[in-house]
Amino acid sequence: MRTFDLAPLYRSTVGFDRLFSLLDQGVDGAAPGYPPYNIERTGDNDYRVSVAVAGFAEPELTVVAKENTLTIRGEKNAKEEGKRGDVLYQGIAARTFERVFQLADFVQVKGAKLENGLLHVDLVREIPEAKKPRQIPIGNGKPVEQKTVEQKQAA
Repeated sequence: MRTFDLAPLYRSTVGFDRLFSLLDQGVDGAAPGYPPYNIERTGDNDYRVSVAVAGFAEPELTVVAKENTLTIRGEKNAKEEGKRGDVLYQGIAARTFERVFQLADFVQVKGAKLENGLLHVDLVREIPEAKKPRQIPIGNGKPVEQKTVEQKQAA
C-alpha cells in the first residue's frame, strides 16, 4: 500500500487541521468491518446513515451526536442471553460495537429509527444565513462607508 506525505499541504493551508488529521487516520488504518453500514444522500442537504444491527433491540442501542461526531453504540444485555439456552452455532454476531462518524460543519441529526434490523440515522445540513454566499453589489468606486463615518464625527 502506498503512503502519502501530507506535510506540503500543512505548510500552505490554514484552518484545515481537522481535515488532515482525518486523512491521516484513513491512510494509517482500515476501518473495522462490524457492523456494516451505508451512507446515502437522500436530498440536496439530507443524508442517511444505515447500520445493520440485526439482533439488537432499541434499549441496547445508543446514538450520540456531539460537536462534529456521530457515535452509534450497541451493547447486548448479558442477562437475556443466558435465558435462551445452549447455542449450538452462532453465526449472527451479537458483540458490543461502536461506530464513530465525523460530520461536516453544520450537519445536524434529525432523528433515528430502528426498522427491519437496520438503524437509520437521518442527517441534515443546515447552513446559517450568515455563512451562505451573498452577492456583493459593485459600486462606482466611491467609498460609501467613509462618508457616513465622517458625517457622524462632525455631528
